[in-house]
Amino acid sequence: MNAMLKKTQKGFTLIELMIVVAIIGILAAIAIPQYTNYISRTRAAGAAAEIASVKTGIAMCYQETNAFTGCTSGALGVPTLQVTKNIKVITSVADGVIKVTTAASDTAGADLTIIDTPTFTAGNANLTWTNSGTTCDPIRGFKPGAGDCP
Repeated sequence: MNAMLKKTQKGFTLIELMIVVAIIGILAAIAIPQYTNYISRTRAAGAAAEIASVKTGIAMCYQETNAFTGCTSGALGVPTLQVTKNIKVITSVADGVIKVTTAASDTAGADLTIIDTPTFTAGNANLTWTNSGTTCDPIRGFKPGAGDCP
């Protein structure tokens, strides 16, 4: 008779398992959007890094010609961009302005763009680049002051 009274619980109850599943669901609901934001920012940063050589070529072209006219992809020492995992579409690299579509996306799923425009102010040593594209998005792209964003 004592053997029947000493019966102990083994394993988890259904309620305990349901609580664990609920906790995992709540963590996933928070983590997945944060992860997609992180991936988008990473792709935007990768695209910005990949156009750096073109920006250098445009700066050299401007130094030699004293104008942005003609500083076009494949001409006057400006390298030609290639499509990569971070750059989906190369719209144009013409007269110093770089326009690309990145693999980064906004919350609606639309691809973000980089439109980098150079300016030169007399007396400065460097060109100033201004990004007017959609990658200037503090959640899914660049924060202000990063990626040539104002």
